[in-house]
Amino acid sequence: MVNFAERMNDIKASDIRELLALVNKPEIISFAGGLPAPELFPVDKIKAATDAVMDENGRAALQYGPTDGLLRLREQIADRLLAKNGIHTDPEHIIMTAGSQQGLDFAARLFVNPGDYVLMESPSYLGAINAFKLSQPRFKEVPTDDGGMIMEELDKILATTENVKMIYVIPDFQNPSGRTWSLERRKKFMEIVNKYEVIVLEDNPYGELRYKGEYLPSLKSMDTKGLVVYLGTFSKILAPGYRLAWMCASKEIIEKINLIAQAAVLQTSTVTMMVVSKFIDMFDLDAHVETVRAVYEHRCNVMMDAMAKYFPKEVKYTVPDGGLFTWAELPDYIDTKVMATQALAQNVAYVPGIGFFPNGNNHHCMRLNYSCMPDERIEEGIKRLAKVIESNLK
Repeated sequence: MVNFAERMNDIKASDIRELLALVNKPEIISFAGGLPAPELFPVDKIKAATDAVMDENGRAALQYGPTDGLLRLREQIADRLLAKNGIHTDPEHIIMTAGSQQGLDFAARLFVNPGDYVLMESPSYLGAINAFKLSQPRFKEVPTDDGGMIMEELDKILATTENVKMIYVIPDFQNPSGRTWSLERRKKFMEIVNKYEVIVLEDNPYGELRYKGEYLPSLKSMDTKGLVVYLGTFSKILAPGYRLAWMCASKEIIEKINLIAQAAVLQTSTVTMMVVSKFIDMFDLDAHVETVRAVYEHRCNVMMDAMAKYFPKEVKYTVPDGGLFTWAELPDYIDTKVMATQALAQNVAYVPGIGFFPNGNNHHCMRLNYSCMPDERIEEGIKRLAKVIESNLK
């Protein structure tokens, strides 16, 4: 018999992953994944950037590099963080990671001991929940409303809970809910964080994908005590297959993350960093993001119109200002995990909501993605899903 580490006791096979494994069939209309649209990947430009790297500096591209990542790319990221998020920083405060998922893992390893508390929005990103579980924390869910995390509830939890080591948040177009915090909530959040001096993990994979309203400053841009660790990624604005992301934090934190990265992976891929950096030098990344944003905005509108047309009045759902997802809440007697099998029988798929709650409650919710399906399949899929929901209503 194999004796595994205790930390593996909380790591279970995901019903959601098993569901998604069935979704690859071409007849399935899938709202289940969180995937960028592959037809928008700038293949020809990436090929040109790759050729340029290999022609100009191929041997260096194929060699080991520093753990914190390519200096030129970190300079480019620092420029974008100022322009897009209002964050004044420099390359010394940035470290590259293999996707934001690795950043989540590194942060938990750095800050969380077994039994410590991690606070999360309710609901929150299931990938973060799984990443944190390896550090064996306890979770407390902070209640939310249509505007995101409720700050009065956060204050109450922090005032009455010992050993809170980290708060994980997605203020912009949250996964799974699609909600965005207002400027007032962001300011209040930072007041509370400064009051209790607790580390914040701000995850912002979707921030550049805004369809409506003005860009809002990041929490990191309001950070006066070095408490916010900011995660950014190229996955949603360029290509997820590169697994290229970054962490921006105080120098003290970055130095510790560097040690963890040395032990875990040595470094992020040199050639990947060099190609992405060259892409930014050769082409207009902002123009590419604008193309992506326009397509996603259109598909979001198609889904919202279809839900308004076909969904029963008993279903409540978010109307996102950006990102990739909307969140639907059904009557609480409906189990969307059970209903997912019924939906698959009609060749339509979604992600049941239960996996987005770290303590496993709320069986009546679902996450829907609109980025990967063309117009006619979005409408047809929502129409089919509406009939499945109707069959479950009392």
